[in-house]
Amino acid sequence: MPRLRLSFDLRRPDFVTASSSELAATMLDICEWADRIGFDLVYFGEHHCSSDGYLPSPVVASAAVAGRTSRIRFRPILLTPLYHPLRLAEDLAVADVLSGGRMTPVFAAGYRQAEFDLFDVSLRERPSRVIEAVETCRKAWTGEPFEFRGRTVTVTPTPAQKPLPIVMGAAAEVSARRAAHLADDFDPADPTIWEFYRDECLKMGRDPGQWVPRGPTFLYVTHDPEAAWAEVGPNLLHAANTYAQWIADSAMKSNEWYPPISSVDDLRAGGAYQIVSPEGCLEIARQLGPEGHLVLRPLFGGTEPKKAWASLQLFESEVLPHLDVTTSDV
Repeated sequence: MPRLRLSFDLRRPDFVTASSSELAATMLDICEWADRIGFDLVYFGEHHCSSDGYLPSPVVASAAVAGRTSRIRFRPILLTPLYHPLRLAEDLAVADVLSGGRMTPVFAAGYRQAEFDLFDVSLRERPSRVIEAVETCRKAWTGEPFEFRGRTVTVTPTPAQKPLPIVMGAAAEVSARRAAHLADDFDPADPTIWEFYRDECLKMGRDPGQWVPRGPTFLYVTHDPEAAWAEVGPNLLHAANTYAQWIADSAMKSNEWYPPISSVDDLRAGGAYQIVSPEGCLEIARQLGPEGHLVLRPLFGGTEPKKAWASLQLFESEVLPHLDVTTSDV
């Protein structure tokens, strides 16, 4: 059965009653729970200038969860051009040391003008800044002196992993092909982008591996899907339309994964968001197969902690016993 993964962004819309501190504490508790029952990886998103408090510091979140877990790995999705390359190398090395070698960061380019304006970075510099960050981190993590912008520098400490892997994300053909040259692995949100990465890897004589199927954007387990849609639907609609607006305002203009949604009913009909019975969850897992990724987003859109836990506990009691969970090292 599929690999089990978590994802968090800690957003909190105005209509959510739980505080940001309560959502963060719940995230830590959930990660400790997931570590115990066999989840193998947790994603942390990154965005800035978001009115709902979207997580801006995924490396900090990873380090916090490291202190509550012993085996689960961390995959912070980093808006790489917004970081100074040397500071990024330091922060990731420290997080890897603190976690005992459990970091697999995703280097992403970003797309929102407001975020780049916040840090006085030009969107046009995204490709060069991503390339510089990858090259700088690889040199920095050796612990040896190297040339950086015309001077010799040394970065300490070195990561626990030798080497610390770099994963890349992408949303366009050119960045997917670039990832084949720069990254140790590739993790795009859009499966259609995988083919460009695969093609470029094959041209280079490199094994690209295989695209693995992913579960729904959101998955919630309950004995009463109708009631659950009424309870968490507004949270999901908020999250979906926030992404849709950001993408519409960007150079991408549109994205089939996050089109604007006018109502919870329309969101439900789209199929990307699934609220299902335990039996329905098992069927999704069976369809994904042993190499698939079943990603749970228990606090998505600021879902209230009690509601998140209700789904997770039902997953543990009525779904997990029927799964032969596959774990991995990345």
